[in-house]
Amino acid sequence: MTGLRREELALLAGVSTDYYQRMEQGRDVRPSDEVLDALARALDLTAEETRHLHALARAARRPAPVKHRRAPERVPESTLRLLRSIAGPALVLGRHLDVLAWNPLAGSLFGDLDGAVDRDRNMLRALFHHPEAREVCPDWESSALEYIGMLRAAVAADPDHPRAVELVGELSVHSEEFRRFWARHDVRERTRGTKRFAHPMVGPIELDWDAYPLPGGPGPVLIAYTAAPGSPDAERLDLLTGLIAITGAGRDRYAVGPE
Repeated sequence: MTGLRREELALLAGVSTDYYQRMEQGRDVRPSDEVLDALARALDLTAEETRHLHALARAARRPAPVKHRRAPERVPESTLRLLRSIAGPALVLGRHLDVLAWNPLAGSLFGDLDGAVDRDRNMLRALFHHPEAREVCPDWESSALEYIGMLRAAVAADPDHPRAVELVGELSVHSEEFRRFWARHDVRERTRGTKRFAHPMVGPIELDWDAYPLPGGPGPVLIAYTAAPGSPDAERLDLLTGLIAITGAGRDRYAVGPE
């Protein structure tokens, strides 16, 4: 719903105009879940955007955070064994889009993961910093928007996390496009989708991906990429698997996540 005045939004949310204005300005108000749901309906927010609104409100209700050292994200050994057993491309992605572990096929599809230092193995950094990103990623803009939406959801859960502050600050300084995309305030959940690759050895490949959260609460997720059996994409994936086996290129890897 677009074009609503502040007074109309306040009426739809069941609060006074003054209360709504103070809420807009981030002043000392604590809207209830019912008020937030009413606002979400009035603004025609999606389910993801509504969850993000509630996450922001929960963060605002918390007392001032106690400073503490956050431990690096680590991938359990059992998950690494699972990763090695998956025939298709698969990787483990941290909450701030750091690539924490990957198998040979994923390493080949996503470029030189082995050659990068740990802090550079990040989906957003690769898109905005790698000189060949737009060539190897045909869906560059949609991928950038998707990853930025994922990062914004992580930031809502822990706004002061050093990795989030570092990434957003660095990319904002170096990329006008990132600043423009970040200002859209899109929110995405890591669940499933489709991704296209332009691989130098086997050509274009389009794969479906699904995200599986690891046990233990919010944090890293396992992402597996698949192609429909018998499709040209499945044939190219089989070809790439054979080429990796012949050349010995690529290996499963594990990286300690940034703090």
